[in-house]
Parts: sequence; C-alpha cells; structure tokens
Amino acid sequence: MISLPTVKQLRYFVALEQAGHFGRAAEACFISQSAFSVAIRDMETTLGVQLVDRTTKRVAITPVGRDVAAQARLALADLEQLVQIAGQARRPLTGRLMLGVIPTIAPFLLPKILPVLRAQYPELQVFIREGKTTEICADLLSGKLDVAILALPYPLPGGLDVTKLFRDRFLLACHQQTRLIDPENFSVNRITANSVLLLEDGHCMRDQALSACRLRNLDVVNRFAASSLLTLIEMVDDDLGVTFIPEMAVGSALLKQTSIRTWPLAKSSFREIGLAWRKSTARADEFALLVDEIKAAKAG
Repeated sequence: MISLPTVKQLRYFVALEQAGHFGRAAEACFISQSAFSVAIRDMETTLGVQLVDRTTKRVAITPVGRDVAAQARLALADLEQLVQIAGQARRPLTGRLMLGVIPTIAPFLLPKILPVLRAQYPELQVFIREGKTTEICADLLSGKLDVAILALPYPLPGGLDVTKLFRDRFLLACHQQTRLIDPENFSVNRITANSVLLLEDGHCMRDQALSACRLRNLDVVNRFAASSLLTLIEMVDDDLGVTFIPEMAVGSALLKQTSIRTWPLAKSSFREIGLAWRKSTARADEFALLVDEIKAAKAG
C-alpha cells in the first residue's frame, strides 16, 4: 500500500514554499518551528525525496520540491472542493469565495456587485485578489482562486471556462481644453505622433484598446506608458496626451475633480467582460448563478 503524506504536511510544505523560511512558515501555521521541521522531514521520508535544501542559511526548495508544492496546492484545492460540494448541496453561494479581478475592472464594477451579493447572500465571504490577467489565470489554474472577472479578448489558457457578462465600450478621454486633438471630430488617422498614452505592457487593456480603437500606427503611441489607470488619468489631466478608457470608469472617483471629458467612439470599440473558472470545478452551477447576479447588478 502506498504511503501518503497527510493533509497537514501538505499545508505545511505549501506554507514553507511560499514563505521561504521555516520560522515564518511555522508561525503562519500556528505551530512551533521544531514541530514544523519534524513534519517536513516526515513528509520527505514518506515521499522518499529531498524537498528542501538545508545547507544554506536561507531555505531552498529543490526542483522536485517545487513540483510537489504545485501538486500539493491542487490536492488541497480538491479537498476544499470536496467540502464545498457538501456545502453546495445545502445552499448556493455560501462560505468562502476567492475572487480575482484585474485592476481596470475592480474599482468600477466591484462597488456595484459586492453590496448586492452581501444583501442577497449574507453567508458568502468574498475575498478579493487584484492582479494582471496572466497572474489571475495562473492563480485560477493553481487553485488559489475560485473564479475571476476578466476582460476579453484574451488568450485564456486551457483548463478555464469563461462566460461573457457584458460589453464595456472604450471612450476617448482627454483634457476638456486639449490642444492635442479636436475631440469633436476625432479620427485615428489624424492623431499626431506620441500623443496617445496607454498602460504599460502586461495590462491586457493596452492591447484591447489598440485593437478595438483600430490604432494600427504605433507611432502615435507615446513610449512612456503608465503603470496604473490612476497614473494614466493624471497625465491626461495635465494634457500630456489622450487615451481610451472603459465606459465603466465614467462617473467613478477616478475622473472626479479632473478636467477630463470623454467622447464616444465607434460602436465596435469595446471589450467584453467575462467570468472565468476552472473547467474541473464542482461549483460551475453556482458560478452560473453568480453570472446572473453580476449581470443584474450591472444593469441596475
């Protein structure tokens, strides 16, 4: 009969791989460092491999240890799903929900949907993780997240399902007295060089804006890219350039007390907002209910 590590050992080793330090990992698991070290050694004995290199001052996880940690996360996620299956049979949308959201959606959509979810499902605990799309997708696949709100189009990795929620149009945004363009007669063919400001590479909204707004001449895009929407708005408010922002940002605190105005673009200039989850999840029906709730909250 194959010897298996315990659930506790898996949790401890994942904590160690994340913390990179025995003391901090033991503290995070509410156990003494000596007992923690014994548990890791017992796990190594059970598996018959060395998971941790203890010859250096700092903990170094071995290559096989990295693979074991990745699989341990999936195993723990599966065990949590086992508990969730039982809970789901009682009531949908209860317990803990790990929700990932990208930063060009989170500040605009979450204030609309979270109050509705709290009112409709008081036993649902929503934990938010904000990050770039690549990070969110990786956390979905690894089991760190249950579900995520993303912007499309985006080449999602295999293993994820996505349901479209609604369209979010792009708008032209510039200083209300800008000297760079004539916003009332705006055309992508009349933009001067370096006058368009966008988010830096890694933000999916950069590529989506370029594609949706038909910006094929990249000479018009300023080489200085913003790391956040807040920085982007600050530069546009100083009339350092123009940009394209999602319609959901209109009326938000981001634009308040600025001199920025927005103008509509072609109807084809939009991104799709979608809800994504692992294909293997046991909560697909529950997430379908969440889709309906988000759509209703957005419409309301």
